Amino acid sequence: MTTEAPESGQRKVIRLRKPWEDKVHFSLGVVHSGRTLHTAGITARDPQGDMVGAGDFRAQTVQCFANLGDILEAAGARWEDVVKFTLFTTDIERFHRETLELRAPYFCGKPAATLVEVPRLIDSRMLVEIEAVVSLPEAGA
Repeated sequence: MTTEAPESGQRKVIRLRKPWEDKVHFSLGVVHSGRTLHTAGITARDPQGDMVGAGDFRAQTVQCFANLGDILEAAGARWEDVVKFTLFTTDIERFHRETLELRAPYFCGKPAATLVEVPRLIDSRMLVEIEAVVSLPEAGA
């Protein structure tokens, strides 16, 4: 897990060195102005980029949060530093019912959150995608 040098000004790209990262045109996270991390939409992919839990809201939610946790760690942040989650799902009723207790431990400090139902995610087997905005702690904090 690394943070690349700034691309321009105060911009840093978060890289986890997963094999599939070089194949996509986006980064998993970008730190801007040194203190704010914006993640990409994080999906239920394993380290090789293969989708986890086809048809299983619980398995996909667990994997999404695990992947998001990797990004937080790489950026030097914790769950308490997340100020906003946006959760996308293909079935809001099932997602809410089947994953509520799974999500609760990650919502430290009551971050703002939005839950959105969409007709489809980038891979038709995907049911969940999560993105976050994170206020990074001061160095050494």
